[in-house]
Amino acid sequence: MAQKSTLRFQYILLLFSMGLLSASCSIDLKRHFSATESQMRQDWPSTDFSKRNIKLDELIYQALPKDAIPAIDSPVFKSVTDIGWIEEKEPVIVLEQGDVVRAYPLQIMIHHEIVNDVINGIPVAVTFCPLCNASIVYVRKLNSITLDFGVSGSLRKSDLVMYDRQTQSWWQQFTGKGILGQYTDVQLQTLPSRVIAYADFVAAYPRGKVLSRETGYNKQYGENPFRGYDDIDQSPFLYFDPHDSRLSPMMRVLAISRKGKHRIYPLSSLKNKPIINDIFNGLALVVFSKKGMLSVVDEQWIEDSRHIAAAVAYDRRYQNKVLTFRLVKGKILDEQTLSEWNILGHALSGPLKGAKLEPVDRGVHFSFAWLAFQPHSDIYSIKK
Repeated sequence: MAQKSTLRFQYILLLFSMGLLSASCSIDLKRHFSATESQMRQDWPSTDFSKRNIKLDELIYQALPKDAIPAIDSPVFKSVTDIGWIEEKEPVIVLEQGDVVRAYPLQIMIHHEIVNDVINGIPVAVTFCPLCNASIVYVRKLNSITLDFGVSGSLRKSDLVMYDRQTQSWWQQFTGKGILGQYTDVQLQTLPSRVIAYADFVAAYPRGKVLSRETGYNKQYGENPFRGYDDIDQSPFLYFDPHDSRLSPMMRVLAISRKGKHRIYPLSSLKNKPIINDIFNGLALVVFSKKGMLSVVDEQWIEDSRHIAAAVAYDRRYQNKVLTFRLVKGKILDEQTLSEWNILGHALSGPLKGAKLEPVDRGVHFSFAWLAFQPHSDIYSIKK
């Protein structure tokens, strides 16, 4: 049964990537992945279905079997000097807690989607949904209970639905909120993380650690299971909600949230303006972007994929002064002190050398995904 479900998913993905699955098929396809509540209860006997904040027909149920995409529970890390299999431009999730810094290569994350880790004493779930281009890190400790997360095999709004092994509650990866089961409406704490090119991680953290390929699974790391997904000019895979007409659904956007309000910066706007000094809902912020990072959902092999931009936003206040940033001959400088900064928000030289800016963004996602969960977001446009 599990093998048939996996093959079915792969076949539908293949048709989709080839452009042979049209929108007219969507109703039948959604029905194909639906299930009755009694069937769900039978498959998930330990889940409390009496508690939920979604309609069950919102789910693409069991697109893959439970744990068919295996989470990593015992991650092994190696020094950058021991890693020789990552291309310089490959993207990695960078997580920093105190003096501990780790990189989680997307070439591994795309095959596992969740890493249950502990960094500097903090239990975390490092998550990646390739269908939404969503890389998000959550604290997985609630009061005195540490949760372990797995991949449910179901989707909602094309986004990964996680489950915790302790209560079999279901969680929306994009929001970190419980949607079904004992932990319905419980919100996980988010930790700031950034997705940048591996070379930038090594330059900033030469003693940093990298998630290794010693995962305990026989996976073809470096290969993209979603070949062609990055280039499609149509609806995202297994997404059936209306699209926001303001943006192409597969456009990448950098998202900011501030006191209940949201703004997104289309990465297309950053091509000719890689640094944006902005004010949003009372916060002075700056967006840094850098070209040349590889996409992980383009070609069959990530190293052959097209280049995209990395983008991060920071609070541009430092010691009660608001800094203004400019790109000068390829270097990020602040006008006030002429200190040089990198994409990680670190001052590399000048009077502020050693200073760090506070990250404020919610990550780079496909626009359809962000707008599906935050439909009232403001969209930044460059003033002419």
